[in-house]
Amino acid sequence: MRHHKLIASLPLFLLVVACSEAPKTETAVKKEAEKPPEAVSAKTAVEKMFIQARAWSPDLKLLRVGDLDMKEIKSKDGMAGAWQCTFVSESRGVAKTYTYAVMDGSGMTKGVSSTPEEPWNPGGQAKPFPIQSLKVDAADAYKTAMTRGEEYSKKHPEIPVKFLLEWTRYENPAWRVFWGESVAMSGYSIYIDSITGAPLSIQH
Repeated sequence: MRHHKLIASLPLFLLVVACSEAPKTETAVKKEAEKPPEAVSAKTAVEKMFIQARAWSPDLKLLRVGDLDMKEIKSKDGMAGAWQCTFVSESRGVAKTYTYAVMDGSGMTKGVSSTPEEPWNPGGQAKPFPIQSLKVDAADAYKTAMTRGEEYSKKHPEIPVKFLLEWTRYENPAWRVFWGESVAMSGYSIYIDSITGAPLSIQH
């Protein structure tokens, strides 16, 4: 009799064990499915920074956008592991710099971070512009720039390609796609209109 009770209770025991182990299996599958951090586009990063920056100053405008190097994430073709942008409030005469990184590393914190606001003088070379002017992403600017700079890039494969968006000499804000660790060290640049996507000039 006791033997029959044991057999009868066995399916219920197996069901309980199966249910208790199921969540562990699902968790393991989720962990396996998680992708490592990847480089993101400038527009993706700027949109995330803009959401936080609006709380700082509702009348904000962009002053500049640039990519940042991360040892942990390889930048490629206009995508980067981290981006930085400076917003300004013309009414208050102040500027604030924000950074977005896809992970902790290279002295940066995952997500959006910012520095304290600083005084800003509107008389500089770079003029503020609305975020709506960022229609052409850095990755698209890179593709257009390579139609003219591919030969130079092949001759200098060791030189990194970087990006800076400002509104200076042209009718619209423009991406400066440049070869070098910094603008000051660059020997070759191609400017791409950030609204139309048209190539503007080559500087070398």
